[in-house]
Amino acid sequence: MYVSNDPDIKLFNEGHASKKTVVLTFDDGPGRVLPEILDILKKENVPAAFFWQSRLLYPQRPWKRVIEEGHQIGTHSSKHSNYVNLSPHEQVQDLSSSKTKIESIIGQEVKLFRPPFGQYNEHTIAAAKQLGLSTIMWRISAMDWELKEQPEQIIANVIENLEEGAIILLHELTQTVEALPALIAEIRNKGYEFSLL
Repeated sequence: MYVSNDPDIKLFNEGHASKKTVVLTFDDGPGRVLPEILDILKKENVPAAFFWQSRLLYPQRPWKRVIEEGHQIGTHSSKHSNYVNLSPHEQVQDLSSSKTKIESIIGQEVKLFRPPFGQYNEHTIAAAKQLGLSTIMWRISAMDWELKEQPEQIIANVIENLEEGAIILLHELTQTVEALPALIAEIRNKGYEFSLL
């Protein structure tokens, strides 16, 4: 679980008075398994937020589906550099160029940002604010990138840590696709619904 006392970092989504909700987020796309993820989300009627590296976003990727099917798109930097290792100027430059490229393709303003590796410093937060971006972290990590052969552990990592408003970190990976239908079912079994950021 990620813990931060910084008011500019979002780990939880604002709760709903009448229902318990969580947010599914997917990092490191748009990738090859994006269509499969979208198919599952559409079938299950689940909204999600996608944090994309702008270097991977080509006009041919199915970004239109993401928007048309009610999901959110945020930036995950240009090429997944660790911002802590960049100068303040380099952080602004990278974040600005990634935001601009994504906006130029999808035709919508990008308002969400997730720092690569979950690493940031005060300059990262300042750069995001300067560009009108909300910095979104997570409360629960599925650890899916480490669990290629264990989709059931991906599910357990989330279910064992569920709480109201939790933002869940997933990635656009084959094992995540494999785990996703059961993960959604288990979250619903625990009495949670899905919301956007």
